[in-house]
Amino acid sequence: MLTPQVLYETLLADYSNHQDAIDLLRRYRPYFELVPSLRRPAESVISLPLPVVRVVQVSDRSSVHQQLSCDIALLLCDPEWKVKTDHEIFIFIHRPEEDFSGLLTRWRQIEILVGQEYSWVMPWKYRQIISEKGRLHFPLFVTMTYTPERIRRGLTGAGLPFVDVKMPEFPIATPPEEIPEATEEQT
Repeated sequence: MLTPQVLYETLLADYSNHQDAIDLLRRYRPYFELVPSLRRPAESVISLPLPVVRVVQVSDRSSVHQQLSCDIALLLCDPEWKVKTDHEIFIFIHRPEEDFSGLLTRWRQIEILVGQEYSWVMPWKYRQIISEKGRLHFPLFVTMTYTPERIRRGLTGAGLPFVDVKMPEFPIATPPEEIPEATEEQT
């Protein structure tokens, strides 16, 4: 059985891929319907793991880089025009040992930040896309087998969308020194 930390890291790595991120959105139909084109998914969804934004300071118009408290940001793009739409989806994977207040606080911090002027720090591959702030922001929470039921009840009570992911138990690789050597009878 995998540890909760490995499960979390596995989902973080999986949803960093645009196709796996779209598969996650399939499980929450209102957000899935926001994807501009399923025929061109690589150009429709930009998945930013542990995203960073450039926040403009109102007082002196200087900017500062800030990492967001979500795990993945999904930026939706029109593949025809190669521009970002106004929709931004923030994915919050429940972290091991994180309680409801910590999970909710991460979303609230983003709600505060998106009220300011910001732009996305884009990966080199997407440098040509205008990375200005989106107009509509959507959270999506991901719960797993280790997530306590009280967190699911809290998300339901707060009216926040979540997807429950049941991770399969992956066999843990046996280190080479523990693998018995084949005998002549076995070959």
